[in-house]
This record gives sequence, structure tokens and C-alpha cells, in this order.
Amino acid sequence: MAPTRWAERWAALLGWRWALWGALCLLVGLLLAALVFLAREYEDGLALSRQERSAADIAADVRSGLVRNLQDLIALHSTVPAVDDWPAPAARLLASHREIAHLEWRDNRLAVRAERTSPYRPDLFVYRGRHEALPDVTQACALALRTNAAAYAPSYFWPLAQGAGVELMEMCLPVTRDGQADGYLVATYALASLLTELVPAELQRGQRMAWTEADGTRLSIVGNLPASTEVQPVQQVFDLPGATYMLRLERPREGRAWFPHVLTVAVGALALALLGVLALFARDLRRRQRAERGLADALAFRKAMEDSLVTGLRARDMDGRITYVNPAFCQMLGLPPERLLGSGVPAPYWPPEQVDEYRQRLAVRLAGQLLPREGFESEFVRADGSRFPVLIIEAPLIDARGVQTGWMSAILDLSEQRRSEESLRASQERLQATARLAMAGEMASLISHELNQPLAAIASYASGSLNLLGADDPGAATGPAAAPGWRADVALALRRIAEQAERAGKVIKSVGDLVRRRERAREAVPLAALFDGIVPLVQLQGRKLGIAVEVAVAPDCPPAWCDRTMVEQVLLNLARNGMQAMPPGDPPTASGLRRLRLSATPRPAAPGAGAARWIECRVSDHGHGLTPEQAERLFTPFYTTKPEGMGLGLNLCRTVVEQHGGALYFEPNTPRGTVFGFTLPAAALS
Repeated sequence: MAPTRWAERWAALLGWRWALWGALCLLVGLLLAALVFLAREYEDGLALSRQERSAADIAADVRSGLVRNLQDLIALHSTVPAVDDWPAPAARLLASHREIAHLEWRDNRLAVRAERTSPYRPDLFVYRGRHEALPDVTQACALALRTNAAAYAPSYFWPLAQGAGVELMEMCLPVTRDGQADGYLVATYALASLLTELVPAELQRGQRMAWTEADGTRLSIVGNLPASTEVQPVQQVFDLPGATYMLRLERPREGRAWFPHVLTVAVGALALALLGVLALFARDLRRRQRAERGLADALAFRKAMEDSLVTGLRARDMDGRITYVNPAFCQMLGLPPERLLGSGVPAPYWPPEQVDEYRQRLAVRLAGQLLPREGFESEFVRADGSRFPVLIIEAPLIDARGVQTGWMSAILDLSEQRRSEESLRASQERLQATARLAMAGEMASLISHELNQPLAAIASYASGSLNLLGADDPGAATGPAAAPGWRADVALALRRIAEQAERAGKVIKSVGDLVRRRERAREAVPLAALFDGIVPLVQLQGRKLGIAVEVAVAPDCPPAWCDRTMVEQVLLNLARNGMQAMPPGDPPTASGLRRLRLSATPRPAAPGAGAARWIECRVSDHGHGLTPEQAERLFTPFYTTKPEGMGLGLNLCRTVVEQHGGALYFEPNTPRGTVFGFTLPAAALS
């Protein structure tokens, strides 16, 4: 019995050992299976990562090719301004870019100016006409006009002859010339050619590429794989302005083999399990540290970028409180960040009288109504109280969970733009005034030509009348001036007629020379002689208006070196303006102010400099004077305060004075009225 019981115990012990060994082997097998499974998954993950990087590289290559094509199209438009010269360089561009199937230059109304089809697709529009794709072109160009940049339209299938077809996509690029819109360049892309022409050959090898829609519908396929091949697909979003596609990349799944040296790896895994865990922990820690450093670098980069911006940035929460401002916005307002952060409604930079309007605008945004993408104009108040216009562009502020937490605003100071616009407006007004002056010059030349003949006839008739008057009087041996009685008065009037006709001819000739910028002959003219030439005409008008004319020439006043006719015309024009500024009854005759004073005094170049180098002539009236607005625009061509005036008199007077080297000015008179004065060079130093 004893041996039998011992055998039974030994068998039981062996059974337990075999069970333990079986359990250990099972555990090792499970560990090996887990290692093999993890290895396979790791290899699949690596293959998938490589394929995703390949898809990203392909998308980047296509995007870079499209950008290069835009640059080539811009260069084509800038170097070929004429429509007739456009087809040849367009053909060369199409020959070097196989992905472009068709190229057009359309005007602002999308009418075709010039077009060219790729030599590699000559039959593209044989089966169907190009006009059937106009809706896609219109859609792309409408988006391009709104964004002022290149835009794309969703692709469409274009049938060809014999049942074939191609998937096409329209690209529209707005172009300008000399700052003005010059139409659009429309490029028609073949989707398949984008992959075959813009993707390097090494990336195309051994895989199948396709463009698909978001729902998986395939639009175009490049490359072939056997039908029985198990493929591993990846997709990459390819977003363009106006169109979004999915780039699908399919590659044969790599064959799976058992992991080599299974037992060695298993024993090493059992021995190094703890070290492996520690290594994984250390690697994770290093990755975490690298991620934190990368995040810190990204934050520092963003901070430097925001500090370098000249555009103000402002963030507000859903209650309208400011949560972020950049230095440019603080500098724009002249306020520190502490004054702005946390401030609500009304904001410290709102104009007080527009608080209600701004509050309503803020309520519209907080209600979720989006403002125009191009922004809106407003007005802010700086810390010093000055106001300036701004352009505000706002967009919703979305957090990582997709929840809107507020609004981000980009704010542009429009002060310089407003000043530039005002300067441009003033320049345009000056150009218009110059054009009107040129037209007035042509009219003056025409009028002078037409008036010379009747003036010459008046002078001839006056001279003939004087001769006849002397011939009729037997006692007029010494001429008509010696005739007694009424004959002498008639003779004097005829001489005045002849003198004024001659003077009018000189004035007309001088105006013509002034318009043509001819150099006039100058001479030494006493100031008394200048005044004597115009005083009779001024006194005649003064008697009609009840205005006394006073003439005062300083005894030591030297002669002026000038063109007598033109200076007389300046004095006459200023005197008439002075009398027109004093209408009847204003000022009253009893006030003693209804008088016009013409004066001339020498003016040395400097105190104690000896002989006078300049002569100052002044015309003083006692009219209403000039308002600040009239004083500011007084010498502007075609500006006048008189219903019958042309607005050229003072401008021509200043031109005549400046041609003599002098200056024309004006100042208030005492107790009322205005004094116009100008300077002429003295004859002694000329």
C-alpha cells in the first residue's frame, strides 16, 4: 500500500508542476502574442503615418503649384497690356503648365477679351461650347471681386467626344492696371492634371490618388492598382477659396510577417519590462517638457507678433467687457492697458454724444448678428480728447470646444487715409482749376484777336474825326486843340477816345502776352504817371457811387521798373473791387468813410539800407471787409463773391505782380474795410 500511495502523491505533485509549467507557458505565449500584436499595430501605425505625411506633402505640392501659377498669371498680365499681344505669351504659359486646360482674359463684365486653349487639350470645347461653363466662371469671379484675391469654383464634369470626359475647376483672378480694375484672368484646371503635373513622380509611384467630395464621391482618379489588392486609404482636406476637396491616397497594405527572434524578444521583454516602463515614463516626461517648451515658444512668438502689429486688437466677452488689448490699440488711444482691461459699457474711448448709438450696435453683436466681413467705420476719442476715425473688423471668438466666448476686433486708424483722401481731393480741385485757367487763356487769346480790329477802327475813326474837325475851322491853324468853343471840347473828347482805344489795345495785347508767358518790355515809370493813367476812370465810377478818390504819392518815391500797361490794369482792378465793396449807403456819406485811397511809398530792403529797392502801392477801402472763409479762398481761381464775377481778377493781379518780382497781399483796414497792397521793384536798382 505504501508504494502505491507514494506513487499517487508523486503523480499529484507532477500534475501540479505540469499545471504550473502550463500556466507559465500560457502566460509566455500570451505575452508573445501581445508583443506580436503590438508590433503589427506599431508597423501599421508607422505605415499610416508615412502615408498621411505623403498625402500632406502632395497637398502642399499642389498648393505651391497653384501659388506659382498665380504669380505667372500676374506676371503675364503686367507684361502684356494689349489684347492683341496677349495670345502668344498665353500660349507659352499653357505649354509650360499642362495642368491649365484653358486660359481667358475677361473684362469687368466677364466678356471675353482674349482666350487660349492648352495645346495638350485642343478638343476641350469641341463637343460642348465654352459658354456652358459661364455660371462656374461667374461664381468664381464674384467671390474674387468680394475678396480682391484669387477664388475657385467647385469642380464640374465636362463631357468630351466619344463618351469621354474630364473634371474641371475654374479659377478667377481679378487684375488691375494703374490702380484701376482691368478685368479677370480665368484659368480652367483639370483636376487629374493637378496631381500628374504638380506632384513629383516619386510621390506618385506605387499608389493611387483621387480627388473626392466630402461625402466620398470620387471626382478624378490618377494611378492604377490591381483589383484584388488590399489598400490602406488616407484622406487630406484640401481647402481653396470658394471650393473644398478631399485628397484620397490609396496604397497597398504592407504584408505582415511574424516578428523575428520571438523567444529572444520574449525573454528580453520579461527581463527589461521594468526598465521599459521607466524608459517609457522618461520619454513621456521628455515629450511633455518639449511640448511645454514649444507652447512657451509659441506664446512668446505670438506675443512678439502682436506687439509688432500696427493694427489694434481688442477682445471682448459676451457681456461686452474688454478681456484683451494689444500695445498698438493702447498706443492708438493713449490709454494704459489697466484702464481698458475689464471696462464695460460705455467704453472709455466712446464719444459721449454717441454712447446710445454705440450701445445699440454692441447689443446687435451680442445678440449673435454678424457684421459685414469688410468691417464698419466708427469714431474713437483719445485720452487727450482728440477724435479719430477707425475701421473695425470683428469676428466671433471661439474656444477649443467650439463655443463662442466673445468677439475679437481688428481696429485700423484711418487718420492717415482721411488726410490722403483730402490731399487727393485738393489735388483734383487744383487740376480742375488749372484746366479752367487753360481754357480761359484760350478764350482770352481768341477775344484779344477779335477785339483788336474794332479797337483799331475806333482809333482810326477818332483820328479822322480830329482831322475833319480841324479842317472845318479856318482858324484852327495850330490843330483841333486851338479851336474855340464847343469844337475844343469835342476835340478833347475825341482825343480821349483815341487814347482809351489805344490803351485797351495794349491791355488786350498784355493779357495775351501774359497767357502765352511772353516777356514784356519794362521801363521806368513814375508812380504819379501810373496813377494819372487810371484816376480819370476811377473818378468817373466814384462819382456814380458817391465815393471820393484820394491819391497820395510820397515825394521821395522813385520810379517803378515795370510794364506800365499791366500795372495800371492791376491798380484799376483793385480800385474797382474797393469801390464795389462800398455799395450806396454803406458806409453812409455822413460818416466820411466813403472814400478810396490810392497811395505809393518807397520801402527799403532793410532799415538803414539807403536807397529804396521796392515801392509799395496800396488801395484802401472802407467796405464790409473779408470773412475768414473769403480770406482763405481769395486767390483761388474762379472763386468770386460777385454774381457777375468770373473769379480771375485777383488771380491775374497776383500773377502780374509776381512776374515783376513783387508780392500781392491784403490786410484789414481801420476802422473797417480792406487794404490791398503790392510791391514793385524800384527803377534805380533795376
